[in-house]
Amino acid sequence: MSKQVEAPFLVALNLTRRCNLKCAHCYLDAGLRRNGDPGELETAEITALLDDIAALSDETMVVVTGGEPLLRPDILDICRHASGLGLMVVMGTNGTLLDEKRVRDLQEAGVRAAGISLDSLKPDYHDSFRGLEGAWAKTMAGIDNCRRAGMMFQIHFSVTDENADELDDMIAFARSVGAAVLNFFFLVCTGRGETFTKISQNVYETTLRRVAEAAAEETELLIRARCAPHFKRMAMEMHTRLPVTQIDGYEAGGCLAGTRYCRVTPHGRITPCPYMEASAGSIRESDFATVWQDAELFEQFRNPKLEGRCGACEYAKLCGGCRARPYARDGNLMGEDFLCGYQPSGSAVIEPFVAHAGAVSWTPEAEEHLQRIPAFVRRFVRLRAEAHVRETGEAAVTAEVLKTLAKRRFGDAGPPFGKKPDFLQKGDAPESKSTP
Repeated sequence: MSKQVEAPFLVALNLTRRCNLKCAHCYLDAGLRRNGDPGELETAEITALLDDIAALSDETMVVVTGGEPLLRPDILDICRHASGLGLMVVMGTNGTLLDEKRVRDLQEAGVRAAGISLDSLKPDYHDSFRGLEGAWAKTMAGIDNCRRAGMMFQIHFSVTDENADELDDMIAFARSVGAAVLNFFFLVCTGRGETFTKISQNVYETTLRRVAEAAAEETELLIRARCAPHFKRMAMEMHTRLPVTQIDGYEAGGCLAGTRYCRVTPHGRITPCPYMEASAGSIRESDFATVWQDAELFEQFRNPKLEGRCGACEYAKLCGGCRARPYARDGNLMGEDFLCGYQPSGSAVIEPFVAHAGAVSWTPEAEEHLQRIPAFVRRFVRLRAEAHVRETGEAAVTAEVLKTLAKRRFGDAGPPFGKKPDFLQKGDAPESKSTP
């Protein structure tokens, strides 16, 4: 019988290796393929997988990505099925194919947001990084099309030694174009990325600390670090309270791989994250829930036996290091994360936030308000609201409590997700603001 394991917060579906670009850092080694790999999951297999995911929880966010997912001819059918199940559907894309019609079609299929990769405000660098001249201009056009249509979008910025100096400019740009989220990705050397220059430890530490500062300061968009669990350590050192990945309102540690997050490959294998090829099972051999709940590989992540500095670190539970990095280099899932420069102090292990026992009541108005919040942050909002009520001794979570917490973090403008930029609220359609 399957164990009682909480449903994943996030499932990434790598639907294809087909791509119109050839990025230097691609973990999937995707490329210029017209028909994809033989054996890629068929439509019926994907819709059955989505049924299984939704049966565990309709608060799970599903990221449909690739390669370039827009090259799959059935992509709208897949998105429509997922959204029809109540799942929040986000598309991870390079943005070059997001013309006006495509954006409208995605919205009609229930796609709630697009995660668009943009690695520089310098066209030449982005084009070189992405392997195609003119890619930058097409990606910028895709951002404009999402913005004009009122589709929520995120910007994904992959940090390297060469573009780390653009961090503040990228934050300003994301804010100016109305992005809801700016994700900073710190590369793991897998796939084609094995031959790509790694970010240096010094640049990694300096940049990540600036990301933590910006995440605490920013009120117009969410700023997050990806593939960088040390973000939690830095945030705690700085005594900041961060949205979504906040120290005291998020019950898990730094990395979600194998505990709250997993990836499904184009051939149906289930892995802890996109940067790990270690397979926990296959949807062609078992149902998703059984693999998620019972796989021995995932059990290692849920009860880790960390080695080296990670095992001796007081932040072992709050951070835990990236498991993909030592696995990519040495094949050791529990090895220390060599990109982290922190030396453990020898003090007691810091325990992550754990929800208090006992139910907290919610008023009908608060429940209604909660359901309007995007599913991918709904659990975190619920935890924060209930913790606040316990701390203040209030009788229940009310709509006013939720509004107070949102105002405390984001000011009078409210949280960025789900909002349209001011110019869209006013009904204008200005000239493109995407050119830096």
